[in-house]
Amino acid sequence: QVQLVESGGGLVQAGGSLRLSCAASGSFFSIVSMGWYRQAPGKQRELVAAKNSGGGTNYADSVSGRFTISRDNAKNTVYLQMNSLKPEDTAVYYCNARGYPTLASSFEDWWGKGTLVTVSS
Repeated sequence: QVQLVESGGGLVQAGGSLRLSCAASGSFFSIVSMGWYRQAPGKQRELVAAKNSGGGTNYADSVSGRFTISRDNAKNTVYLQMNSLKPEDTAVYYCNARGYPTLASSFEDWWGKGTLVTVSS
């Protein structure tokens, strides 16, 4: 079982910055990728950014150039530096990890409980 614990959400004014952190713990064979999704009220959950173990990254167009994802593979921790925040970035941000619980198991998705980011105008 994998546990993902997020931290760093909060209230910030437009143009400000926040840094989210997510640490994975528990029992697993390997984590292939870690990333962040968000869900705004009345909207579907969407990918914000993800980073795989090989260093490849993927960003949503809406955050490219403003957000930076980084990962400490040794600590199984992923970070999201969010700059130039806009009111439309307001959402619950969920940490996601993908990998294998055991050597013989299938690929799985794991989720954190989410952390609220509110950007005021």
